[in-house]
Amino acid sequence: MLKRIVQLFFIVIGGMLGYLYVPELIRLLNNLIHIGDLPEFVTSPYIGIVIGAGLFFLSTFWLADYIVGFIQWIEESLMKVPVADVLFGSVGLIFGLIVAYLTMFALNSIDLNVVVYVIAFFVTALLGYIGFRFGFKKREELVNLFTSARLANKDKKKESEGEEKREGILKILDTSVIIDGRIADVCQTGFLEGPIVIPQFVLEELQHIADSSDVLKRNRGRRGLDILNRIQKELSIKVEIYEGDFEDVQEVDSKLVKLGKLVSGMVVTNDYNLNKVCEFQGVPVLNINDLANAVKPVVLPGEELNVQVIKDGKEQNQGVGYLDDGTMIVVEDGRNYIGKTIDVLVTSVLQTSAGRMIFAKPKLLEKAL
Repeated sequence: MLKRIVQLFFIVIGGMLGYLYVPELIRLLNNLIHIGDLPEFVTSPYIGIVIGAGLFFLSTFWLADYIVGFIQWIEESLMKVPVADVLFGSVGLIFGLIVAYLTMFALNSIDLNVVVYVIAFFVTALLGYIGFRFGFKKREELVNLFTSARLANKDKKKESEGEEKREGILKILDTSVIIDGRIADVCQTGFLEGPIVIPQFVLEELQHIADSSDVLKRNRGRRGLDILNRIQKELSIKVEIYEGDFEDVQEVDSKLVKLGKLVSGMVVTNDYNLNKVCEFQGVPVLNINDLANAVKPVVLPGEELNVQVIKDGKEQNQGVGYLDDGTMIVVEDGRNYIGKTIDVLVTSVLQTSAGRMIFAKPKLLEKAL
């Protein structure tokens, strides 16, 4: 069907050109080779239509396949481009063509028609290209502009009904905190306020992990997607999807930092390195691990705890146990109590980047001394 349309287009163009130029071309050839007086119908514009349409139709047997292939390549390329990119690129193109049209009024004062046509063509092409590239490159800022306006006006309906709701700054979730799963419980408790933002590039990374051939990675990715569905469907907190992307940046962590700057949001993570990068670049960050460590009960030296020694420690005669919140307790001279639940006395507490570690000794030894 497309090939037939191309052939019809060529026939129409050939007929139009034949109508305009073939009679003149026949007269020019007659003047050059002096054939003599030609019949009137030979120089008729209608004969020119037939000749032009015929010649262009014959050329389609050679050109049509290339043109159809080129059109199909353009169609496939456009299908791969996100709708937002095409939309903003088209808006920029229209703006550029409008500016080019206004520029043509200044060129109409030039008497040389050929010069005017050439300049007009190049000005139109240049401004149209610049407009398209501007709309394409600035799509993130334009999307953010529309998103900010939508978020600023999202509570008008509730305000009209006399309801007030406090909105915090945007909370941008990274992949690690979604896979971790604790973010859903934190949102459920109400300690995390403000709309949650899920970037599209984070969703794509989660999908790649969920499609991994490695069983562990696949299970972690699927759990992350389940967590997002739970937050969106079961919890009252608002969830926004950020459709934009940063094509000049490859790493997802770098995109999160850039997005945090762009929307003046807060990055929520449990990645230690991303935490440090955000702090260095001045982007607010919430670390779930810091929250978990902050809510653990404070233990002071000299306090008594009841713990089950479950394995050997790194040093000689050490035993290791854990509290209910996962805090590790290293029991000096506790190797002989492996598998038993004993009372211990806290001797010191060490806070590390990995969490809190408690050192203790069996209370029985303290009594024996």
